[in-house]
Amino acid sequence: MSEYIKYLEILSDKKVLCADDEEGVLKNLVEILENFFETVHAVKDGEEALKEAKNGFYDVMIFDISMPKLDGLEAIKKIRQYNKKVPIIILSAHTEYENIWKAVNLKITKYLTKPCSEKELFSALKEASLEIVNYQETVNLSKSCSYNYFSKHIEKDRKIIKLSKSESRLIEYFIKNNQKVLSYDNILEYMWDYEKPSKEAVKSIVKDLRKKICGNFIKNVYGIGYTCEI
Repeated sequence: MSEYIKYLEILSDKKVLCADDEEGVLKNLVEILENFFETVHAVKDGEEALKEAKNGFYDVMIFDISMPKLDGLEAIKKIRQYNKKVPIIILSAHTEYENIWKAVNLKITKYLTKPCSEKELFSALKEASLEIVNYQETVNLSKSCSYNYFSKHIEKDRKIIKLSKSESRLIEYFIKNNQKVLSYDNILEYMWDYEKPSKEAVKSIVKDLRKKICGNFIKNVYGIGYTCEI
């Protein structure tokens, strides 16, 4: 477990969607994932998984293959039409070559067969974590300021500055969407699941981040939201 901790820290402010129609498997999976992710959402069929994937901003997805209404591979195929980058792990009892080949073509992060050990799951989560951060531990925000994905802190002029979970989640969203305009609605959808606050909550987090980050990393887009430039 200790060999994975550093990488799994990346997931501490992330959201995961898991789908499996076996109640016992799903319950055990959720209990494990809650140790690493900020938000874990579980569903029991493929249609519900597809709907949730479209409506929510998930950082990682874990799907079974054989599920009611829509099988996992078909759900993933539809998800890949609009989201080609989100890490997806398959956890299935199917070992047929045909299913594995389909999964490869869908750019799956890892194909795990049931029953899977915790070590195998941790290894898959490590790979998903590294995909999220593009296999980088740090990213430079300016000449004297950098962000560490593993420890979720900023290093500014050789000083460590800690961030809240909301701040780290938002800064990673900006980095991921470098030079793109993000509306207040985009940010609210990404940051909050159900009861969304007003855009004043977004402004408050941005204000706090600006105090901690050097340079003009986050820029206002009048009447719309923000953009970032690295």
